[in-house]
Amino acid sequence: MTQALSRKQIIVMGAGAGLLAIALGVRQAMGFFLVPMTIDLEWSRELFGLAMAIQNLIWGAFQPIAGGLADRYGSGKVIMGGAALYALGVVGMAGAVTPTELLISGGVLIGLGMSGAGISVVYGAVARLVVPERRTYALAIVSTIGALGPFVLPKVTQVVIGGLGWHWSLLATAVIVALMIPLGGMMRGRAEETGEAAQSWTEALGEARKNRGYLLLVAGFFVCGFHVTFIGTHLPGFVAWCGLAAGVGGTALTVIGGGNILGTYIAGVLSNRFRQKNLLSLIYLARALLIAWLMLMPKTEWTIYIFSGVFGLLWLSTVPLTSGVVAKIFGARHLGMLFGLVFFSHQIGAFLGAWLGGLNFDVTGNYNAVWYVSILLGLLAAALHWPIRDEPVERLLAPQNA
Repeated sequence: MTQALSRKQIIVMGAGAGLLAIALGVRQAMGFFLVPMTIDLEWSRELFGLAMAIQNLIWGAFQPIAGGLADRYGSGKVIMGGAALYALGVVGMAGAVTPTELLISGGVLIGLGMSGAGISVVYGAVARLVVPERRTYALAIVSTIGALGPFVLPKVTQVVIGGLGWHWSLLATAVIVALMIPLGGMMRGRAEETGEAAQSWTEALGEARKNRGYLLLVAGFFVCGFHVTFIGTHLPGFVAWCGLAAGVGGTALTVIGGGNILGTYIAGVLSNRFRQKNLLSLIYLARALLIAWLMLMPKTEWTIYIFSGVFGLLWLSTVPLTSGVVAKIFGARHLGMLFGLVFFSHQIGAFLGAWLGGLNFDVTGNYNAVWYVSILLGLLAAALHWPIRDEPVERLLAPQNA
């Protein structure tokens, strides 16, 4: 930033990074529960995939509402309530013995919790504290620190499952999730946006609905959700299908987490030099080419690790870039709600990625169809992002021209 960070900025950015670390780290580790839970409880992989799909769909559907409430009333209470629901859902998942209980706890409750303590609420709080030209970089820094969660928690989860079993691992996870409640308390208050004309929710939605670039962004972010949730949920199962040791899947997710740290930081640095929407196009194109490479290569440990490392660079680097484009076009006043709507598209993709991955395996005994669909979607997203017009709307330019 051009000036030293204030105490309030340091607190909000630090708490936001901690929230992202836990929320995304736990989400990244969910795939490790697929195999032991489906074997012990005699469930299909499609059922587990459906629970994760519902989780992601609920998360996305309620994210704009949670973001809008945080925009108006402040992020702290919204995050604390979401964190409580998140922890309750993980506890319920640990005690689930029927498919319905799994769908309610692992699907509905965790999904509601993540909407309240999720990305758009955290990003909205951080973005309102930072001058417009530095927002994407600030969000990338928070995301980079938060990416330590997806790097560390998957491997820890795998070790705990191996030593104590999936039930006790889920209970330990619930304790970690509960730490989000005091972190949410550190984000109390509402940071006021200056330099923007007052605008109601309905006016903001109407403005966004008429903006072609925003609509393209909404469509493109669907692909990100499909990619990361399919891979995060089913990569351990894919590794097992390849005949590799179970530890390879855990290491692969850890490698993705490590690559994500570096990739998110690089995205923030590059956002200061290149147009964010062009960077997004290149990321999706690179994803499509990388998945095609995986399909062509022999499925060895090193193939999986190389794929995971490179894909990690492309993993969540899309998130600060996408939210940065939304903030650039519309400002930060309603960022929680507007990015929440973009994120809903992401979660529809996540729903299909998680569910179709399990369905594909149960029907055919492999994941090939979904891998090939992922390639086509990556190419589509690259094509959608390039023509986006990311100039600020007239409402933001008017005060400067007055």
